[in-house]
Amino acid sequence: MIRIENLSMIFALGTADENEALKNITLSVNPGDFITIIGSNGAGKTSLYNAIAGTYPVHSGRIFIDTRAVGAGAGKSPPDGRDITREPEYRRARYIGRIFQNPLLGTAGRMSLEDNMMISSRKGYRGLKISLNRETRERFRSALSALGMGLENRLGDNVELFSGGQRQALTLLMTVLSRPSLLLLDEHTAALDPRNAELVMKLTLRFAEEYGLTVMMVTHNMKDALETGNRLLMMDGGEIILDIGAEEKARLTTADIIQRFKDIKKKELSSDKMLLG
Repeated sequence: MIRIENLSMIFALGTADENEALKNITLSVNPGDFITIIGSNGAGKTSLYNAIAGTYPVHSGRIFIDTRAVGAGAGKSPPDGRDITREPEYRRARYIGRIFQNPLLGTAGRMSLEDNMMISSRKGYRGLKISLNRETRERFRSALSALGMGLENRLGDNVELFSGGQRQALTLLMTVLSRPSLLLLDEHTAALDPRNAELVMKLTLRFAEEYGLTVMMVTHNMKDALETGNRLLMMDGGEIILDIGAEEKARLTTADIIQRFKDIKKKELSSDKMLLG
């Protein structure tokens, strides 16, 4: 689904503040993978997402993605994928979905729920032509009922009236309905209370299976990282230091991961979030 070759991202190049956020990352993600990503603050997790999504330019390397599963790109990609290394972020938004930790970032609070859903349905395309009708509203109601939050009866309400959990669940639904080739989750449950975090996580797993999504999920909770998905990556210092498949991951414990980190990096893992998780 996505292939990354020798990717480097450097901030403030040539200055005293130069920082190599990514160091020659090479990674292949298969269609249907659900990859969990762990690492301390500054490990490069968000920089990797920024590179994939096109938020910031990379210094060197290439990024390829298979967009054939997406309507706009169906049948147009070569077998080894489409080179998106220099493609702008708004174009990548057609086939890359991203959900952030802050539940307020994925929706426009001062717009109605139905307007949010209309705009989301045209994500990544210029020249929006929005038309709301009875058929569209019924389609929205049907989709919203899957959340089990009663939002299907609040299409006219501004989203700012919803709770953080409702807004994050709504963001997840809108993103999934846009049928992304790749879904990037950036600690998308970390800012929620335990009940809503569990609900959004259950919806995530359900939608990933129902829609056959390819998912990369950053988390600070090592327990969740081990129990979720079919593959685990660990990052440190802008590099991927561990890439563990499903069979091996099923046998590992948090203590095993901590020991592997020590063996590779010759230092203690300093992330309290991961240790406590």
